[in-house]
Amino acid sequence: MLNNSIIDRIKLPFRKEKELFSSLREILGFYPRRIELYKLALMHKSIARRNAKGKPVNNERLEFLGDAVLDAVVGDIVYRHFEGKREGFLTNTRSKLVQRDTLNKLAQEMGINQLILSSGHSNSHNNYMGGNAFEALVGAIYLDRGYDMCMRFMQKRILSQLINIDKVAYKEVNFKSKLIEWSQKNKVKLDFKLVSQSKESGGSPTFIYKTVIEGVEGGQGKGYSKKESQQLASKETLQRLKREPQFIDAVFAAKTERTKMEEMPVLNVPDTEEKDDFIITHDIPQNQTGEEQPKRNVNNQEKPKAPEVDIDTEDNDEFDLSDISATPKSQSREDIIAAAEAAAYE
Repeated sequence: MLNNSIIDRIKLPFRKEKELFSSLREILGFYPRRIELYKLALMHKSIARRNAKGKPVNNERLEFLGDAVLDAVVGDIVYRHFEGKREGFLTNTRSKLVQRDTLNKLAQEMGINQLILSSGHSNSHNNYMGGNAFEALVGAIYLDRGYDMCMRFMQKRILSQLINIDKVAYKEVNFKSKLIEWSQKNKVKLDFKLVSQSKESGGSPTFIYKTVIEGVEGGQGKGYSKKESQQLASKETLQRLKREPQFIDAVFAAKTERTKMEEMPVLNVPDTEEKDDFIITHDIPQNQTGEEQPKRNVNNQEKPKAPEVDIDTEDNDEFDLSDISATPKSQSREDIIAAAEAAAYE
């Protein structure tokens, strides 16, 4: 290996594209041999080049190959690094290491983005361009130097210098919170439903949960706890929302239908008649025979009789009205003379 490296360094001044060789040496940690593979890995489809047969020339095929090689290499590394860990933990850790966001950051940090050939406007609009080129470079390494060099590149260049595998493995990404936040922002209904619950042969319980958004089934996750299975279901749902336009269209179509039903007008119009139940009413008195007294005609109403007042005259002589009458009493001659004498002596 050392002899080959020395030979590649000696050949460098005589190569036509020595700047590209030097840049790739800084990025990969070794000099490439079949430079055409690496040039192709850095060629984005936006430049729309075609070969002599009219077929497109870009990095998509190398990206496909590099994706598969990267899964195998990282899976191998994770398996050996975390001895005794469950399959779910290993899968989750590998996913974190090879996910697009991680690869995009690596491409930016390593300077891969500066070497990508693309049309001028594509770089700002394609968030995954750097990560795709990283995978294509892994595919180029595999074809140029083999699986062992891919393993060495990931171990020596990436995981020992740029990524702390232990921090990545134990970093908690709360996909459920991200999904709930998204649903609240977009005002859609989100539910987590238990699909099944069982036990493995060793007695460990397993749960399968699925997400339902506006009645549309989303992702599904299986884990050794409710939390883990809901996290995996949320992750798959978020991935579907990003990658499947039909899924997100179905969700918002269902939301539109639901809100339309909720906003339908009420057909029963409220009564506008004012109620007078605030007036206190009394029962109409009944006569001795039990019959209601006849109602009086308001227009031809008789004057009401003055109520009979029982006045106690025993101590109130000045209020005695018994001697007042419409026709005065006739007086005798003796009464008249007595009254005159009494008036004269007063």
